[in-house]
Amino acid sequence: MEQQDKIILIGAGNVAHHLAGTLLKAGENLCQIYSRTLDSARQLGMKTGISYTAEANEVYPDGDIYIFCVSDDVLPSIIKTIRMPDDALLLHTSGSQPMDVFKSYSQYYGVIYPIQTFSKKRELDFREIPLCVEGNTSSVKERIKKFAEKLSDKIYEIDSAQRKELHLAAVFACNFPNYLYQVAGKLLEDKGLSFAMLRPLIFETAHKVMLLNPEEAQTGPAKRGDESIMNMHKNMLKNDKDLLKIYTILSEGIKETQDKEETGDQKISQDTIDMPTLW
Repeated sequence: MEQQDKIILIGAGNVAHHLAGTLLKAGENLCQIYSRTLDSARQLGMKTGISYTAEANEVYPDGDIYIFCVSDDVLPSIIKTIRMPDDALLLHTSGSQPMDVFKSYSQYYGVIYPIQTFSKKRELDFREIPLCVEGNTSSVKERIKKFAEKLSDKIYEIDSAQRKELHLAAVFACNFPNYLYQVAGKLLEDKGLSFAMLRPLIFETAHKVMLLNPEEAQTGPAKRGDESIMNMHKNMLKNDKDLLKIYTILSEGIKETQDKEETGDQKISQDTIDMPTLW
């Protein structure tokens, strides 16, 4: 029987929380969880039944795979504190850090980047989560790909430049809308209304972009060019310069997109009119 790789998970945040359970569900040999915060390490360790520690010098130094699920900013500094074999496979889950952050520590390294928003309180089917993989050599990338296929059905081979663009796009698609939900919730709360009233609208908006291009799914006063409504909204926001600026920038962006679409439609229509008769 082939001996399983010993996996060490570095980090105990949202991504690590989901990845740990997925590794165990896939039958992988997760041996230890490390977090600089003892409470986080203990919480995930107790939930999974896996050994845990908050001391870097207690991380097992004989692992086969070390997966770093930590924030982009602290990744380089944490790597320096962990003793690892120079033939271990080192992986991180960052959207923006280069895989070469591992270059001085091992011959084998890469990235396994999940395109998803994670919260500890919400369970997800990891097999439905796209995983983007990179490796420092073709053979390493193939090894990482095979490992990733045990966790997800959606594997994408990309390079570091593409991953950075993907991460940026994900911020626009996920993080910014969530902030706008908070803004919407505060506007309602100030008037004694419940955010729950917006949930069907949010659901339908998200559902539509599963079926249509975002440009096709766009609605609202800016899409329609309804200046009277937009001016009314701006007047309602006149005491909050930051929100007024956000409203104006987003509305102008929608209007510009709409203008381009209409210009394109007109050009197609004109081209059709100007086409010579061939029969």
